[in-house]
Amino acid sequence: MKSRLAVDRHVPHGNRSPRRKALPAALLAVVLAMPGELSAACLRGINLAGAEFGTRSGTHGQDYIFPADETIGYFAAKGFNAVRLPFRWERLQPRLSGAFDPAELNRLVDAVDRLRGAGLAVVLDPHNYAYYDDGRIGSPEVPVEAFADFWRRLAAEFKDDSGIYFGLMNEPHDVAAADWLTAVNAAISAIRGAGAGNLVYVPGTAWTGAHSWEADRPGGANGAVMLGVVDPTRNYAYEVHQYLDEDFSGTHASCEGADAAVAALQRFTAWLRQHNERGFLGEFGAPATPVCLAGLTRMVAVIRAAPDVWTGWTYWAAGEWWPETEPLNIQPTASGDRPQLKALQLESAGAESRGRSCPALEGG
Repeated sequence: MKSRLAVDRHVPHGNRSPRRKALPAALLAVVLAMPGELSAACLRGINLAGAEFGTRSGTHGQDYIFPADETIGYFAAKGFNAVRLPFRWERLQPRLSGAFDPAELNRLVDAVDRLRGAGLAVVLDPHNYAYYDDGRIGSPEVPVEAFADFWRRLAAEFKDDSGIYFGLMNEPHDVAAADWLTAVNAAISAIRGAGAGNLVYVPGTAWTGAHSWEADRPGGANGAVMLGVVDPTRNYAYEVHQYLDEDFSGTHASCEGADAAVAALQRFTAWLRQHNERGFLGEFGAPATPVCLAGLTRMVAVIRAAPDVWTGWTYWAAGEWWPETEPLNIQPTASGDRPQLKALQLESAGAESRGRSCPALEGG
C-alpha cells in the first residue's frame, strides 16, 4: 500500500520465554479456548497498524501505539494465527549504528510477548520503505552497513523464538533490485552472525508487488535479481504485496484489478515452484463490496491450495487507531465484525489446518 499515516550498548534479552508476563484474564481465556497448536499451520495473519504512525519524535500513546490486549484477543479468537507488526526504525534506533532506545525496545518486546502469549506468530516489520528519515538504504546517508547493524541488533533480541519471523523491510522503492539485493544479503549475514536462525522474509523493490515481480526495469527484475539471495541456512521466503484496485496500490475504494491480482498470485506461485522457493503475502486488502470480497476469497484460495510454497498471508489492516472510515480496515466496530472476515474464510482454513503441517513454513 503506497500511502501510510504517516544509551549504553544494550544487552540482548537472550531466551525471553521465561520473562513473559502473565496474560490478562480476557486474553488468557482466548488462548485456552484455541484448538491445537496454531503455529503448525500456514499463517493466517493480520497487520496491526499503530506503532509505525507519527514522526520519529512522536510520543507513545499520543502519536503512535502498539496493539492492545483487546485487539490481540479479538483477532486470535476469530481464527487468525499471526500478526505482522509494523514499527518505525528511527524510533527504535534513534542514531544509525547506535544502541536501541531502551523505552521503545521495551514497548516492542512487550507487544511481541503479548502476541506470542496469545498463541500468535509475529512478523517483525520495520515499516520504512527502505528509508531512514529522508535517506535511502544504500545511500551515503544510510549505508548498507547501517541496515545490517540494525538487523544484527534486532536479531539478537528475538533469536530464541522460532515463532518470530523477520520481515526485512516494508515495500522498498526508489532503489534498483541489484542494489537492494546487496542490502538484503548484508542484513541476512548480520542476522545469521547474531546466531539467529529465524525465518527471514525478503521483499523485492518497486513496492514488492506480486503483479510486477517478473517485470523488467532498470536494475533488473525482482524475479531474476532476487534469486541472488545468500543465506547459509536457506531459511528465507520472498514477501510480496498485492492489492485489488486499478493500480494495485490499495488506495482506491474499488477492485477493478481483482482478476489481475488473482492472476498475479497464480504467476508468483508458479515462479516459486519453478525456482524451489517459498513465498509470503505480507499485505493485501480490499473494501467490503461484493466484487472486492469475492476477490479476497479467490486470493486466499490460491495460497491455501499451495502450502508447499506459500508460508501464508497477513491482511492489511487493523488496529485501534486505524481510521474507522478506511475501506480496508477490519478492526471491529460497535456493530460487530467487518464483512472482510467472512471473505477470508478463516473458519474453514482453520478447520483444514488442524492436525496438518505447513510444508512451506517448516521447510528451511
